[in-house]
Amino acid sequence: MRASLIQIAVDPDESVDARRARAASLVVAQRGADLVILPELWPVGAFAYTAFAEEAEPLEGPTHEVMAKAAAEAGVWLHAGSFVERADDGTLYNTSLVFSPEGERAAAYRKIHRFGFDQGEAVMMGAGEELVTVALPDTTLGLATCYDLRFPEQFRGLVDAGAEMLVVAAGWPERRRAHWTLLAQARAVENQAYVLAVGTAGTHAGVQQAGHSIVVDPWGEVLAQAGADEEILTVELDADKVRATREQFPALKGRRLGLAPPRLSS
Repeated sequence: MRASLIQIAVDPDESVDARRARAASLVVAQRGADLVILPELWPVGAFAYTAFAEEAEPLEGPTHEVMAKAAAEAGVWLHAGSFVERADDGTLYNTSLVFSPEGERAAAYRKIHRFGFDQGEAVMMGAGEELVTVALPDTTLGLATCYDLRFPEQFRGLVDAGAEMLVVAAGWPERRRAHWTLLAQARAVENQAYVLAVGTAGTHAGVQQAGHSIVVDPWGEVLAQAGADEEILTVELDADKVRATREQFPALKGRRLGLAPPRLSS
């Protein structure tokens, strides 16, 4: 299985429409991959709070339309990163979309853990309530977004729901880059799953982005990591390695706590 992580730069001088078009062209250029992943809030920027309301879209708005078309043209499973969704009741959500190689929406995930404590995303957006997995032909994806990475219970719930590859779309700041790498490896080791974590590059809303998108295998080994600038990271993954790891070292079978079934949307 070939996965391409598109670490796109969010340039404040580039319009949202222009960046949508550029992101679509980058996706189409990955024709031949099985899975393509974009980062969090790449249309507007993860820290551009003042633009959230202005740039919010309905679920099936322009980002949905452009990304569905790009997935079909490339013939790939596309995790299209996230965008600012405006729900029918006016609530804003940080929502990720996944499309099939035919351009059909396979899933939508509203970010559960909102960053900002008492400001920014935490007060401007609603919180998602459901775990989301996506069944691919050879594996199952579990979806998470940025700040979710700090909450291991979410990832354990995704694994309980069948996830073997944990996809994290992020807009992670450079000042906490060490945590980004550490947490990605921790989530992989404790869940014996691949972690594919893709962030944004550049500086937007005055916040330098970490970049350094990373792919970690079920043993916690870093298979590939990007630098700080815009980059496409392509890796070959073996879905059978997850099952083999869990058989060889059956740590998940030793669990004694937290075994309640998760609330799941798929």
